[in-house]
Amino acid sequence: MTGPRLGEARRACIDIGSNTTRLLVATCEPNGVREIHQHRVFTRIGHGLRDDASIPAAKVEEVASVVSAQVALARELGVHTAEIHGVATAAIRRAENGAELLSAIESACGLAVRVLSPEEEARLAFVGAAGTLGHVPCGPLGVVDVGGGSSELVVGTAPDSVGWWASFALGSGDLAEDFLRSDPPAADELSAARAYVAEAVVGVAPPTPVEAVAVGGSAASLSRLVGPRLDAASLERALALLTSRRASEIARRFAIDRDRVRLLPAGLVILEAVSRVFGVGLSIGRGGIREGVLLEAAAR
Repeated sequence: MTGPRLGEARRACIDIGSNTTRLLVATCEPNGVREIHQHRVFTRIGHGLRDDASIPAAKVEEVASVVSAQVALARELGVHTAEIHGVATAAIRRAENGAELLSAIESACGLAVRVLSPEEEARLAFVGAAGTLGHVPCGPLGVVDVGGGSSELVVGTAPDSVGWWASFALGSGDLAEDFLRSDPPAADELSAARAYVAEAVVGVAPPTPVEAVAVGGSAASLSRLVGPRLDAASLERALALLTSRRASEIARRFAIDRDRVRLLPAGLVILEAVSRVFGVGLSIGRGGIREGVLLEAAAR
């Protein structure tokens, strides 16, 4: 690991999601975000949360330990404590004892984690996606962030002007747990999942963007299967693969974590529905919530 270059301001964001807890260490530059290091742990906070609306004590301890290790890693990589930002999303929002987890993290490593509202989550996903796009869209930009416990849709003007947004309690972790339990998913499971997602987005009518990008773990992993575009044809190819091979086989072949592969069909079904809602195909974004947090921190 190398330290920062002279005059380089490194920042870090730790994002505690429903499926994963992720660290991004990066610098913010005029043309976007330059990644220094990423680290991810599948902590699966959202797994089974709706049955008992609380995070088990063992999971609280596990996540606090993971975040402490990520804070230590960020410091080793030259990030000052004041520039380590912690955010949490849907699973912690809905957990009855979410405050207990935040307190355990702060006691363990001193990091004060901010629980994002759905609106903040949507805005930061847009800022991160627009700020790392690499070009300025010629009109409205659509962004979809599929997480483990919720999905956010945004349409706005780059780099940071949100004109419309929506948030759904619809994520890859919940959808996989409720509908796609077989490995690989069975045809009837997939049909039920598609019907559920279609019902969830009935009546959603965003302004039509000139282009749209998908961010989040599902989108990034799907890019390994089919490349940088998620149009109807590539989504169908990905789905055919994911429903014809066991998760362990796909994980080995494409160098994707097996836990992520098990969630991919669910994420794909959500992205498929969102693409229809937006009325345009999706491209894979280079940044999302974590990049948005760092870009906003750099602008202050």
